[in-house]
Amino acid sequence: MTERRRRAILSGSTFEEEIGYARAVVDGDWVHVSGTTGFDYAGMTISDDVVEQAEQSLRNVTAALAEADCTLADVVRVRYLLPERADFPLCWPTLRRSFGEIRPAATMLVCGLADPRMRFEIEVTAHRASTAPSSLTTPYRS
Repeated sequence: MTERRRRAILSGSTFEEEIGYARAVVDGDWVHVSGTTGFDYAGMTISDDVVEQAEQSLRNVTAALAEADCTLADVVRVRYLLPERADFPLCWPTLRRSFGEIRPAATMLVCGLADPRMRFEIEVTAHRASTAPSSLTTPYRS
């Protein structure tokens, strides 16, 4: 029987303690990063600007992945959560810089977030693969 390795990664966010969750969970070769907003956890501050929130969110996700021995290149699934649909296109250049070559499966949802200051949230799933595919993108053919 294969031993299952599971561990929690904490960021220092006060929300993790107050609510009772981890920033990320490593389960074998899978890394599940919780919904991550644009808070700078060092001071628990957040910008009013949606693009700055997206950039900080990605820094937070990158830090969690690094602690799990992953990078953004290991991300296979992304969910974007925004309270305002009109804010999403403003974030596209930032998201393209992070994921444009990686091409994970992605979904954007318009929904309320836990704090009215939050304008952008991202959740990712990564897989620590031992071998990379020969091509980052393969056209779908039916």
